[in-house]
Amino acid sequence: MQGQDWTERTDELFEAAMFGGDASALDRSDGILDAVEAPLSMARAKMLHVRFLDDREENSQELVLFERAAELYKRLGDVSGEADALFWVGCWHQVVKGDDAVGRPFFERSYALAKSVDDRRTMSYAIRHLGFADKNTGHFEQARERLTESVTLRREIGFKPGEAAGLVALAYLAAETGDRSTAFHHLDEARSVAESCDAKAVLGWIEQAHTHIRS
Repeated sequence: MQGQDWTERTDELFEAAMFGGDASALDRSDGILDAVEAPLSMARAKMLHVRFLDDREENSQELVLFERAAELYKRLGDVSGEADALFWVGCWHQVVKGDDAVGRPFFERSYALAKSVDDRRTMSYAIRHLGFADKNTGHFEQARERLTESVTLRREIGFKPGEAAGLVALAYLAAETGDRSTAFHHLDEARSVAESCDAKAVLGWIEQAHTHIRS
């Protein structure tokens, strides 16, 4: 809506419907409002997820908002947006509720949709969490392949904080399978990448991983 705020446009459509008897104005307003609501729902839900990671207090509104965003993006025909929202629905089930089995189909659908539009950032998230699900069920080789793909995708698009985080995940996997040398190599590489983009939180994760693997 170039040159016009969405609130102005919806006000005009409201008056057209209310006073002008233009029933089509209602449908036109739906598209405008959906396009506003979808990213707003995503933003609110993502902030709730970060709060959960900080305090581990579950807020069911997180899932409601992610599901609403997925519905709206699908209605809008925004494949990348829908893929992103579906990933986060899966993440809620896996990370918040600890249920890999429920989360898995959302990650798979997210990955397929993102791949169809070459959204490599969302692909990297979905395949990463499929890798976590594989690791948790003892499918270590498949987990390694998926976590490696996630790092590769993030490297290709220059998503350095995500690349560093992916290397930390590979380090934990290597350590869990008895390869401490490879684990520390991944952590050294992760530190270099994290320092290059000033990813302070990831640097903290790297130190935690070092401590965990050494113990």
